[in-house]
Amino acid sequence: MTTQETVQKLWNLCNVLRDDGITYHQYVTELTYILFLKMAKETGAESQIPEDYRWDKLTEKSGIELKKFYKELLAYLGENCSGRVREIYQGSATNIDEPKNLEKIIVTIDGLDWFSAREEGLGNLYEGLLEKNAGEKKSGAGQYFTPRVLIDVMVRMVAPQPGERCNDPACGTFGFMIGASQFVRNNTDDFYKLDADMAKFEREEAFTGCELVHDTHRLALMNAMLHDIDGRIILGDTLSNAGKSMKGYDVVLTNPPFGTKKGGERATRDDFTFTTSNKQLNFLQHIYRSLKADGKARAAVVLPDNVLFQDGDGERIRCDLMDKCDLHTILRLPTGIFYAQGVKTNVLFFTRGKSDRDNTHEVWFYDMRTNMPSFGKTTPLRKEHFAGFEAAYTAEDRSAVTDERWHCFTREEIDEKGNSLDLGLIRDESLVDYDELPDPAQSAEECIANLEEAVDLLKSVALELRTLEREGE
Repeated sequence: MTTQETVQKLWNLCNVLRDDGITYHQYVTELTYILFLKMAKETGAESQIPEDYRWDKLTEKSGIELKKFYKELLAYLGENCSGRVREIYQGSATNIDEPKNLEKIIVTIDGLDWFSAREEGLGNLYEGLLEKNAGEKKSGAGQYFTPRVLIDVMVRMVAPQPGERCNDPACGTFGFMIGASQFVRNNTDDFYKLDADMAKFEREEAFTGCELVHDTHRLALMNAMLHDIDGRIILGDTLSNAGKSMKGYDVVLTNPPFGTKKGGERATRDDFTFTTSNKQLNFLQHIYRSLKADGKARAAVVLPDNVLFQDGDGERIRCDLMDKCDLHTILRLPTGIFYAQGVKTNVLFFTRGKSDRDNTHEVWFYDMRTNMPSFGKTTPLRKEHFAGFEAAYTAEDRSAVTDERWHCFTREEIDEKGNSLDLGLIRDESLVDYDELPDPAQSAEECIANLEEAVDLLKSVALELRTLEREGE
């Protein structure tokens, strides 16, 4: 059985729980509690779980006895264990009321082809479930799930290296950091022959994150564990003072949540230079401040269009960004790739300077939005759609690239445009070509001339009629 088939089989179990009023997101969380125990058994990692609460003890029970034991298990693991086990189960509770439904899930999971799942990667299986959940509009999970193809492009362009500290301050299910970890492993010669200290660093310190929502934090912890990452994932708000300690990073990759704080509240961080209720602008401030000021630390961040043109604090934050960092590239993303279909987004790529002044000299824009297909379930975003952008981004001489979607604006030109970065979009072929419409002033002159001609013609006809009348008399 392939990973895809296994994912579909697990996902179909959600139908069993509909009568219990279980939502898609609750189902994935519930699956996480149960899958953790099974995967611990399959990977030989049960030593961190007390013997009385391991997978085999769960499969021995049925009916009301199973339901009672399962509730007891969740409470015990969340209160009396340590490490990842405690983090995943802390505050956990089941939403499954019907014992038969719980039993069916456990029996089905126990009967899966776990040998094939291990061969293909348990992490891949779990990410498949998360992706399935994000694809369901009713789950609301799309808000924290960035398409894998976009994650991979951003990671490739930023190219994290062994020994670098990587972070996602709004990590969702930890997809960016897993992508970064896999990139380092796949692009490092003899990665598995790294010395013991470096191998320990990569596993425990290189990839970290922060997530505000408790249930999503659990999914991130599980996802990290299944990808052999034991870096710290904070449960908290990056935009509160808790985020002040998140700094000194070599790489930041993230897709912060969209919108404003409830009630128009401002971030509670007391170290931001500019105060605003706009979450993305606050995350942007946090990100460029969290990078090492060494001329090499870099970031790739997904942000909506309003960040590019909002005035007031928006303009001041953009100017601060362009002072402190080299904002070298902005990718204008197509619409329809996130859960909110109408939201227009971009990826900002920048490198922290050694100083805090005049680091941006020119910004290159790539328009992947205009005259592109309408992406969604029927037309998914694929790696090949980014081929033109990657070629332009990595070109040794960017000015020699002939792609019509690739444009450069100097810092002076941006300043002249009021420091707006809402630039670089090419002509939309679906719109009226206003350049080909007649000039309004010229059209008015032609209308007047035509009217004068018509009046002269009418006068001539009237004169002819009067002449005919006189001749008739």
